[in-house]
Amino acid sequence: MFFKKKSEQHTQSGVNMVNGFVSFQAIKLNVHCFEIDGVLIDTGSASLLQEFKPFFSQLDIDQIVLTHYHEDHSGGAHYLQTKYNVPVYMSDVRCQECTYKARYPLYRKLFWGSREPFEANGIGNRFSSRTANWQVIKTPGHSDDHLAFLNEQTGQLFTGDLYVTPKTKVVLREESIPQIISSIERVLTYDFGEVFCNHAGYIKDGKQALRMKLDYLQDLRGKIEMMNDEGLSVKEITAQLFEKKYPIMKLSLGEWDSAHIVSSVLRKS
Repeated sequence: MFFKKKSEQHTQSGVNMVNGFVSFQAIKLNVHCFEIDGVLIDTGSASLLQEFKPFFSQLDIDQIVLTHYHEDHSGGAHYLQTKYNVPVYMSDVRCQECTYKARYPLYRKLFWGSREPFEANGIGNRFSSRTANWQVIKTPGHSDDHLAFLNEQTGQLFTGDLYVTPKTKVVLREESIPQIISSIERVLTYDFGEVFCNHAGYIKDGKQALRMKLDYLQDLRGKIEMMNDEGLSVKEITAQLFEKKYPIMKLSLGEWDSAHIVSSVLRKS
């Protein structure tokens, strides 16, 4: 197997950003890290560490905050904690788990590397940086520990994997569309403008983008429930609503699949 990796850096609206790419055949994955006011938001993956080290070395950070525990967001935490002696904060739901060797499927290790254990503290509902106060917003759905961070001084919202794409077509088995809908509804009650998404990057009108995603998911949920009421199975609903098959579905042996969208709606978790 031959995996290609690269990264690129730039600054947008006072936020320093690095975006790393890992590609194999038809599959190309990416992940961002963001830094503002001495706060590093997410650390990228272990597989991209060499690509991200030049970015990290230019920063002057006081703390690291993680949107969630997944390896493409927390994979650099061990290195940064060891190298720069900075504290890491995240939801207390997964703090203890991150002190142990990470367990996840082989295909994810091939793309994102093996995340080394690190120490993290529970972040609470608010935190402060050098010149700003931040709100921590619980946004479960993509994972049970997922958080978004709102800079109250700038109105910038850092959303982790809450947005990613306006029209979701495949999700992880653990994801819950009803929870994601509730999380988007929650963040839309806050006052923000720009959004920084760990996969989509910078979104100027973030509130409008999230509203569009919410409309899509609500409409999709309605269709799934209607088709279920008509007696269609999860397989039949999936076949009608999601005709395209994506390479990640086969590579992940079904951990990523459109069917998980349907089943999560029908279990109403």
